[in-house]
Amino acid sequence: MLRKKERYVVAVVGATGAVGNEMVTALEERDFPVEMLRLFASERSEGKIMEFRAAEIPVETLKENSFEGVDIALFSAGAEKSKTWAPAAVRSGCIVIDNSSCWRMDPEVPLVVPEVNPDDLKWHRGIIANPNCSTIQMVVVLKPIHDVARIKRVVVTTFQSVSGTGQKAMDELLQQTAALLNFEEIKCNVYPHQIAFNVLPHIDKFLDSGYTKEEMKMVNETRKIMGDNSIRITATTVRVSVFRGHSESVNIETEKKLTANEVRAILSRAPGVVVFDAPHKNVYPFPINVAGKDETYVGRIREDESIEKGINMWIVADNLRKGAALNAVQIAERLIEMT
Repeated sequence: MLRKKERYVVAVVGATGAVGNEMVTALEERDFPVEMLRLFASERSEGKIMEFRAAEIPVETLKENSFEGVDIALFSAGAEKSKTWAPAAVRSGCIVIDNSSCWRMDPEVPLVVPEVNPDDLKWHRGIIANPNCSTIQMVVVLKPIHDVARIKRVVVTTFQSVSGTGQKAMDELLQQTAALLNFEEIKCNVYPHQIAFNVLPHIDKFLDSGYTKEEMKMVNETRKIMGDNSIRITATTVRVSVFRGHSESVNIETEKKLTANEVRAILSRAPGVVVFDAPHKNVYPFPINVAGKDETYVGRIREDESIEKGINMWIVADNLRKGAALNAVQIAERLIEMT
């Protein structure tokens, strides 16, 4: 358990990556009570200097004793690193908040979105999982509706930016765009096909069912976070040529009939949600106007005319912030409140 202190020793593992960088930024912007910040990354980043509160902090590589004296560690270094180092951190007395897929479906590890299921933090055993980026923004919107009308079924199609894959994917989109505009040959290294000016209905590996791992993450994680395995969910996840910000077209069927105005009223009171919905004035959320924002935005709220108790929505959030780094920091904040 976390001991109550005025300030905490915090580590960020994977600090030089896109999400790790955002974690450091979120800690500073939210004035998290950091006594000391330690930054870890791969060997090629050792000695690199990063800034935090005007101080220069060198990046370290992980060693067996790296987590001694660390209170909270935010991990964003991939599942393999988390599988190896998260238990080592816990043995050193550290609480791990892990952004990888490694622990999300472990029944002994809580999978937490603070606006949705903060009470699950009470039963952690040292590791807390941060959900998939596309799952986070969806459940923040679904939970307040579920509490009022019980959601029976969800059909979601995502439009996910390349930053969800990492910095190399962002670089590839930039390089391909420049090459195409200059009539040069493009190179595909990160994705199996050209991503610039294109849409790929393929995120993560394909399973025997025809679904991808990313799609099944949304199905299984949503049920775990919402605490309701009876919700029927189907997902199609799509990579689009956007640098930052995930969008989702979400259709829900509820047990109790709700009008579009009732949904707007419910969501206008929901923590972490902004209703941005006046389509007759061309007001609806899109990636470039949510980049850098902490909230999840929802618009295009309308009743589904094909079924009696259906609602369509368009949900957009900054995947590096609420979809990853911010959610992890919010978990840490909630842990401190509960201590």
